[in-house]
Amino acid sequence: MRPLDKIIIQDLELYCRHGVFPEENALGQKFLFSAILYVTTRQAGKKDDLELSVNYGEICHFIRQYMEEHTYKLLEAALEHLAEAILLRWPQIGKLTLKVKKPWAPVGLPLDTVAVEITRGWHDAYIALGSNMGDKKEYLDCAVEALRERQDCQVVRVSDYIVTAPYGVTEQPEFLNGALLLRTLLEPEELLEVLHEIEAGANRVRILRWGPRTLDLDILLYDDLVLDTEELHIPHIDMKNRDFVLDPLAQIAPWVRHPVLNKTIEQLKGELHDRLKGTQG
Repeated sequence: MRPLDKIIIQDLELYCRHGVFPEENALGQKFLFSAILYVTTRQAGKKDDLELSVNYGEICHFIRQYMEEHTYKLLEAALEHLAEAILLRWPQIGKLTLKVKKPWAPVGLPLDTVAVEITRGWHDAYIALGSNMGDKKEYLDCAVEALRERQDCQVVRVSDYIVTAPYGVTEQPEFLNGALLLRTLLEPEELLEVLHEIEAGANRVRILRWGPRTLDLDILLYDDLVLDTEELHIPHIDMKNRDFVLDPLAQIAPWVRHPVLNKTIEQLKGELHDRLKGTQG
């Protein structure tokens, strides 16, 4: 991803009611808000057109209104909700850094300010979809719609659904598989939890590995992240060997590069099909 430009708002002074003590919520105090907005300003600069950029004046008034209308105990909570509100209101902002300083923090010691700073933004995640029980297409369609209905997710592109042979455990019905590109504010672990909730809504039961399932949703790629935990592996650990993953994924993102193998999805698809032809020959 190319580096984004920055629009910077420094120390916007507001009087708000945030804090863990009741008197802070009742009386209020001064806060200083700063923001770095990561956007693409190239066209706005070339054409001298504000409509092609982000109006920092509108952002300032939005921060004031949001922070005056809401009350939070923690500065962390105030920034988390404010960041999401700004990103949803101005989707052209790829990510942002928010900082709030509290000059009169009640700590009983002399200090200048207490501050909290966070960075949040949109992420590109590629999701594999599969089903081999019941109305397979309905299960996949419902999963796509469930993601579309979420405020923190945008379904950007969906592949065609393809019929594929079962993988691993072959004594089971054929699968219907697909892939989609999701623009999301969710972190990887949060996204995994959402996918599991959607699977559960389709009565997915995890009994046999690679066994029949009403709905299977896997995170294939998440930006260029490489992550290995007990619960989650990104990129998907076996995607290079699965034609039912690479074929639909290549339909919507042939140019995307695997962050570990350093090959595009189209290259991985071609290599896999060559290997499969070799084993069949």
